[in-house]
Amino acid sequence: MNKQKVLNLLGLATRARKIISGEDLTIQAIRSNKAQVVLLASDAGKNTQKKVKDKCSYYNVPVFDCYTAEELTNAIGKPRMVIGILDKGFASRIEELISG
Repeated sequence: MNKQKVLNLLGLATRARKIISGEDLTIQAIRSNKAQVVLLASDAGKNTQKKVKDKCSYYNVPVFDCYTAEELTNAIGKPRMVIGILDKGFASRIEELISG
């Protein structure tokens, strides 16, 4: 898995306005089938992790928790624990890079 490539891609997606960040907004995006992939901070609280993972599994959205909050924050320039990727292209590329 190429961590830095994914973080760079996340920065690009942010500039292209193809992400949604923050727990509540991301969960809304999952519910409305807009989120293609969700990135969850590995150091997010237990409740946040459970809530997001449960939503993702119910709505069949891939979720990855291989990044810390700090890494996600640096990638998008905002302190966030949960990030949803809205664009299919970015989402499939990120999934590809993480899954190897």
